[in-house]
Amino acid sequence: MSKLPKVALSLKQFMLRQEVLKLYREIWRTTRLVPDQHSRRELREWARHDFQANRNQDDEVAIKMLLQSGRRSLTELQTSLELSGTSAKSGGK
Repeated sequence: MSKLPKVALSLKQFMLRQEVLKLYREIWRTTRLVPDQHSRRELREWARHDFQANRNQDDEVAIKMLLQSGRRSLTELQTSLELSGTSAKSGGK
């Protein structure tokens, strides 16, 4: 089964998709730093659920709002990790 979309994406859609994937990877990398395995698993399930729940979103404005919300959540997670003494800075930034 191919993962390629059945309809070609516009440049804007392609760029938004890349931003979404980048955010997902950054969240995943950050969760690796969570010391408690149970909490790490919960955070990953939360991220996976939210991304899958919005997988078919095609409204550009809604996607941008979801990206902002996701970035805000990521920043909060990184801040919490830093305050707990775990470095949340990844190589991507």
